[in-house]
Amino acid sequence: MSHSPHHHDHSHGAAHSQSGSHKTTDDRLVYMANQIATFFSTQPHAEAVDGTRQHIRKFWDPRMRTRIAAIVEHGGTGLSPIAKEALEGLSRPAVS
Repeated sequence: MSHSPHHHDHSHGAAHSQSGSHKTTDDRLVYMANQIATFFSTQPHAEAVDGTRQHIRKFWDPRMRTRIAAIVEHGGTGLSPIAKEALEGLSRPAVS
């Protein structure tokens, strides 16, 4: 069901089209967040969540963070538990 009949030419890779669907960008952001979470997953859970959050806070540009925050708000489909928990705390100020 993920394939749409629209004219998505995947040969361009990550084309920066402002029009059209956010779907491929969203999928890429979810994939990247999960990769980061997987990297930190060898650590205890709380540290893995914090490491993932800090990495995204430091290295992702504001548009990417805004977009992934919207994905989380809509249920965070596809995100691993560590990635989802890290991202849920991303928009809130760092308070324990």
